Amino acid sequence: MTDKDLAGITVVTIEQAVAAPYASGKLADAGARVIKIERPEGDFARNYDADAMGSSSYFVWLNRGKESVALNLKDPKDIALVKAMIAKADIFIQNLMPGAVARLGLDMEDLRRAHPQLITCSISGYGESGPFSQMKAYDLLVQAEVGMAGITGSAESPGRVGVSICDIGAGMTSYQAILQALIGRAKTGKGRGIEVSLFHALADWMNVPYIQHKYGGRDIKRPGLHHPTIAPYGVYPCGDGGMILFSIQNEREWVKFCSDVLGDAAMASDAKFSSNIARVANRPELDANITTAFARHSRDELAEIMTKADIAFGRLSTMEDLVKHPQIRHMTMRTSDGEMQILSPGALMNGDIVAATDVPDLGQHTDAIRREFG
Repeated sequence: MTDKDLAGITVVTIEQAVAAPYASGKLADAGARVIKIERPEGDFARNYDADAMGSSSYFVWLNRGKESVALNLKDPKDIALVKAMIAKADIFIQNLMPGAVARLGLDMEDLRRAHPQLITCSISGYGESGPFSQMKAYDLLVQAEVGMAGITGSAESPGRVGVSICDIGAGMTSYQAILQALIGRAKTGKGRGIEVSLFHALADWMNVPYIQHKYGGRDIKRPGLHHPTIAPYGVYPCGDGGMILFSIQNEREWVKFCSDVLGDAAMASDAKFSSNIARVANRPELDANITTAFARHSRDELAEIMTKADIAFGRLSTMEDLVKHPQIRHMTMRTSDGEMQILSPGALMNGDIVAATDVPDLGQHTDAIRREFG
């Protein structure tokens, strides 16, 4: 079974919120044993909302398949228990403030010296060092600081990416690095120390606008739902009030779009629109012509027309559209309040969706862990 690829790997994690739980959750999906250490009051993500049948939507998404241990990390006996768990673990993940685990007696370098095969992963807001290292960092704050919010939104105002992209990006980066470290350890027999931050994970994703600005001298503007350098490539209103987003990538597609979608073959050879450079320069007039043509059709009618014309498009979907989307894949989760379905992870392994797993109650496994490691 592909969901058992990491069977036999033990992960101990002191985690909260999104980034570290995302990384350890992917390890759990792959079959690793993940022991999640929570404060006595629980990971604060447990209380973000109550939309998942009484539980937090964030928590059930990120913590399926884990064991929950509620410990007081200021209690020497509980710290001794954590050390006993780490001594038998393959991976230790934490996302406390930089320096916090060292003050608890869990310095990452010391742990790796004591256990040379151990892989450690520290996730922070801005990194373990540098002038911002002690700043509190939450997703939206980092979206602003790294420049993401500055290039997102409408032309009139910046906007937030609608999901926790910095947290998720840091979690993905951590997961990738941990898998690389496992492969490296299989070759060398040695673990390694991994450091990931929300800021640096997203800074990597910002490389295209960074290069365009620093080396190309380009003033990066917010395009809204329009591509800044390709036209037409954006969202347009339809006759029924729905919105559809489409992309023209080459001149062959442009000719086809004009004839089969707009019903105006001559527009393709108009000097104002006969190349991508010309279309970008004359975007307001181009958009006006497209909007006039689209007003004659509903969103679903245009989707059918574009499908026949082989034009790439996407509907501007609402959450209700997503719930009913025919391409959706689900996985099943079991919570203390009942069984529920959520959207499945993006990758299939030999065609398999991740098997159903349980979301732990706070401290559900504390007694068992104390007996095992105490």
